Amino acid sequence: MTICGCVSAANLRWQSTMIENHTLKSAPRCGFLTGSERTNALAFGGCESIRHSLRIPCTHSNRSRTRKGVSPLQVVCMDFPRPELENTVNFLEAAYLSSSFRTSPRPTKPLKVVIAGAGLAGLSTAKYLADAGHKPVLLEARDVLGGKVAAWKDDDGDWYETGLHIFFGAYPNVQNLFGELGINDRLQWKEHSMIFAMPSKPGEFSRFDFPEVLPAPLNGIWAILKNNEMLTWPEKIKFAIGLLPAMLGGQSYVEAQDGFTVKDWMRKQGIPDRVTDEVFIAMSKALNFINPDELSMQCILIALNRFLQEKHGSKMAFLDGNPPERLCLPIVDHIQSLGGEVRLNSRIQNIELNHDGTVKSFLLTNGNVIEGDAYVFATPVDILKLLLPENWKEIPYFQRLEKLVGVPVINVHIWFDRKLKNTYDHLLFSRSQLLSVYADMSVTCKEYYDPNKSMLELVFAPAEEWISRSDSDIIDATMKELAKLFPDEISSDQSKAKIVKYHVVKTPRSVYKTVPDCEPCRPLQRSPVEGFYLAGDYTKQKYLASMEGAVLSGKFCAQAIVQDYELLIARGQRRLAHASVS
Repeated sequence: MTICGCVSAANLRWQSTMIENHTLKSAPRCGFLTGSERTNALAFGGCESIRHSLRIPCTHSNRSRTRKGVSPLQVVCMDFPRPELENTVNFLEAAYLSSSFRTSPRPTKPLKVVIAGAGLAGLSTAKYLADAGHKPVLLEARDVLGGKVAAWKDDDGDWYETGLHIFFGAYPNVQNLFGELGINDRLQWKEHSMIFAMPSKPGEFSRFDFPEVLPAPLNGIWAILKNNEMLTWPEKIKFAIGLLPAMLGGQSYVEAQDGFTVKDWMRKQGIPDRVTDEVFIAMSKALNFINPDELSMQCILIALNRFLQEKHGSKMAFLDGNPPERLCLPIVDHIQSLGGEVRLNSRIQNIELNHDGTVKSFLLTNGNVIEGDAYVFATPVDILKLLLPENWKEIPYFQRLEKLVGVPVINVHIWFDRKLKNTYDHLLFSRSQLLSVYADMSVTCKEYYDPNKSMLELVFAPAEEWISRSDSDIIDATMKELAKLFPDEISSDQSKAKIVKYHVVKTPRSVYKTVPDCEPCRPLQRSPVEGFYLAGDYTKQKYLASMEGAVLSGKFCAQAIVQDYELLIARGQRRLAHASVS
């Protein structure tokens, strides 16, 4: 499951601030951008989120209606035990990579590594460099940690997020990170199911339940075979036959399918279009916010391989609260405990170069100049392209980045005046034309729990045609879709459940759009410019655009820097010698 939003590094002015005493500044008050702030997509830092909100007073009764002969679902809030992940091959590989930083020889002269962007990629890079004995300086443009997992608190004390974030069992590096920080208990695991709304039967759902007693891939096969509401038996058989090459061919086969869209690959394999319509529209929108006629099949196959080959791969967990405090702050504490720094409101204006084309420093919008032994850009790819020095634009490594473009997405939060009954303590696939996935966060998340009122968090995607529309248009469209999901409880005219307030978070450039033939354009973390590195889910790693991909890219970036230690030390000595001669 991918995530939306991003960290920005465009030219807006704030003062540099150190994170101290476990305190994060609250977000600016919600509202439309005004004054000198531009309103085109790249004006928001290339991909910075735009946050709007509205509070609606309401006075009415809290009655709910029930269809005759149909009992409303009973919402039960119950977390499940953490699955046994530690013995999987991928978890052990991730654990070994983590341990390599802690056990590496201590550097005689720790490197000062300047990192732009405090999303998960930047935080991961800094964390593992600190583990290896180096001194990261992490610069975040905004006043909030997290990048694509950023969140803000409104005037009522309620949190709203850049995206709806799901932590899968198939995220070995993320799961290791939680364990290394001692915060495994902050993940709220849900039952092992995937739950889809039924558009042809408004208000009803269809489930894929993975039995705990069966190993992979039998548990996944059983879940598919037992569901007779979405696919017929002939469709299941054709889908299974079509999927066999991917299951047998491994990662090399998966990567070779990058040139096909999901829709084209399904047809090539003889899989009926109805399989795509029933299952993979929802899955495509959940993974990359676009439809199957655009998404690269590689993205789907990577997810399916993990889900089918790991018993707990598709098991989902919610974070127990807002990501900046519950996930990002523990990483910051760890970095600072080892001598690293994290600075908010430190927006990069320019990458300053030496005569030989290597990085001399990062110039910030507040006038500060930050120098280091190595430099990392851990921002989204659109930000990097905006700030790329002219001297580098003819280098093939950077030229290939032009094909990588962030996809727009909108995250919607709606607080209702009553507790909705037709829902689950889980992620739900809406199968709507306009919505991707959603959850009643008042049930799924401890910090957001409310026994009396529901708060739905919904991913509005694809969002390209909606990103410039007004919030009221988006809320109106969302309510029309919700009326189909909650026919007895929600109507588009609010004659049933009333909206108390809402927040709309627009991200014009989120994760990179995983369209066909992007794979050759994804860069390695070590750039051809000596001393300059990249991190981010768009860089080369096998989990594509996801939280897992971001964390793994940070580990790969830190690994490259540790491997280049002698080279970077020698580079620093040459720089000092040149300065003394000058």
